[in-house]
Amino acid sequence: MCIFVCISQTFVRPVQHERMNVGLHACVGVCVRRSFHVHACVCAFVSGRRYTGCHCLCGRVVEEEVAEGETQDKERAMGRHDHHKAPCEGWQRRYNLPRSRGVNRPFSRQHVRISNNNYLWTVAFSTWPQPGCHPEPPARHRSPLVLLHGFGGGVALWAQNLDSLSSSGPVYGLDLLGFGRSSRPQFCTDPEGAEDQFVEALEEWREKVGLEEMVLLGHNLGGYLSAAYTFKYPQRVKHLVLVEPWGFPARPENPNHHSIPVWIRAMGAVMSPFNPLAGLRLAGPLGPMLVQTIRSDFKQKYSSVFDDNTVSDYIYHLNAQTPSGETAFTNMTIPYGWARRPMLERIGQVQAHIPVSFIYGSRSSIDSDSGYAFKKTRPDVQITVIRGAGHYVFADQPDDFNQTVLQILAGTRDEGAKRRDHPHPDDTTPARTHAGGRAV
Repeated sequence: MCIFVCISQTFVRPVQHERMNVGLHACVGVCVRRSFHVHACVCAFVSGRRYTGCHCLCGRVVEEEVAEGETQDKERAMGRHDHHKAPCEGWQRRYNLPRSRGVNRPFSRQHVRISNNNYLWTVAFSTWPQPGCHPEPPARHRSPLVLLHGFGGGVALWAQNLDSLSSSGPVYGLDLLGFGRSSRPQFCTDPEGAEDQFVEALEEWREKVGLEEMVLLGHNLGGYLSAAYTFKYPQRVKHLVLVEPWGFPARPENPNHHSIPVWIRAMGAVMSPFNPLAGLRLAGPLGPMLVQTIRSDFKQKYSSVFDDNTVSDYIYHLNAQTPSGETAFTNMTIPYGWARRPMLERIGQVQAHIPVSFIYGSRSSIDSDSGYAFKKTRPDVQITVIRGAGHYVFADQPDDFNQTVLQILAGTRDEGAKRRDHPHPDDTTPARTHAGGRAV
């Protein structure tokens, strides 16, 4: 249980942050467990409302937003945009690239500013060995890998994957608009409009970061949005990787609706006006304990990195804030968690030259039927089912997941090399990938 004690006296002067005066206060969370841990975080009071958020990546408390903002201002004044470039030794010393518990490779992090005063929290990993700047041979270059988390998640959930995946090329992880440490704007109540806001935010982020094309990997809601982005900006996607994607099948016509237990239907009716995680916020100081109880499996999933409740605390803090993206997700769904605009009905819009891969867990509640249904119209689609993994396949079996993604990336890189060596006159030669489902 976390008891948050706010020190009422402001320890730094109010600063201009996103055109709003934000008073920063010290906040100490005392977690009552077998051993006592004290976690420092920042508590911001905006427009008279209290927002409490965990300012940590992969369990490590990082610098305050004030310091990050000052660094970004200095970089802007100097005309620099180095966060996506190779971190040579001097660059590391200057910007003091952090290393986090569970992540050994150095990385950069910042809020990437987009329109309407919004921003997307981003971590970036390069590929060059340390120390020094030694680019890999051109034949080994591949398109950057961009990771999109699922509903209620954040970039730190990729903690067991980032080192491995960044060993062969650049990797970017970002918090979706309305989630994590990204800004939390008001979304359109129309499901198509909300989806478009997510997609446009990703496109603006790509432009600001300076990526020409990317391998787009999305989990859960991130998979749904990755597919939607690929429809609209096909020239920017080198390979689409869908990991346990949400929102693909349409809600089945259920003639046996009354076979659903009455208590489940009653609970659904009572909770329908609320956001999915409203109970977490209503629990107040019992929220962290609630997450630890309901999702006790997360401690086991990340046991190789953390031996305490770091991950469950992280998930709590991600979702204890204003439910911006959560509300958008709610507007995009119908009972009970089905998509209003099923992606399987639209996935055929992905252009034929863009390879598509599905990754599922053999023990997940989301079956692989959607992937195989799409494969009937696109025989080149690759489907991988990882044994022993559930919905969080990248955390349940990280080694197998990493190996699967690296194989996909290697295929993408090889195809890119072939195109450079033997370019097609109109560059419309279909990309080939391994066809057929396979189990790891």
